[in-house]
Amino acid sequence: MTTVESGSFLTLHYRLEGPQGNIINTFDGKPATLTLGSGELSPGVEACLLGLQEGARTTFELAPGVAFGQRNPDMTQWVAAKLVSQLGDPKVPYAKGDVVQFPTPDGQSSYAGAVLEVGQDGAVLFDFNHPLAGQAVRFEVHVIGVL
Repeated sequence: MTTVESGSFLTLHYRLEGPQGNIINTFDGKPATLTLGSGELSPGVEACLLGLQEGARTTFELAPGVAFGQRNPDMTQWVAAKLVSQLGDPKVPYAKGDVVQFPTPDGQSSYAGAVLEVGQDGAVLFDFNHPLAGQAVRFEVHVIGVL
């Protein structure tokens, strides 16, 4: 059997679950395909996959901060109303708990921020930490194929 190592191309089903439940779950649909080490999974999650055999099905309990790092207070920032309008839909009113996608400066990708507060002037306080940062994570995986 083939063993997962850095650079392996994988087909797998996986579920990431935090204290509030599932964040990602591919078991109900198509399996994911990815290259280990390409940044598609966090380093803490990828480390769990190293050494697994093709066909393995297992669950890992990751301590708070291992999967997605510790919460960083510097990742909580106010964004001016004008910038929020330029980067998003100016007609959409934001509310606490909304997750907003922002384009990266090069326009090739995006990143997300969760709304913590909306100021009276229209500025929005966003949390750009990963939703599972600083939390314990349960990682269930079924390695279907390894190349």
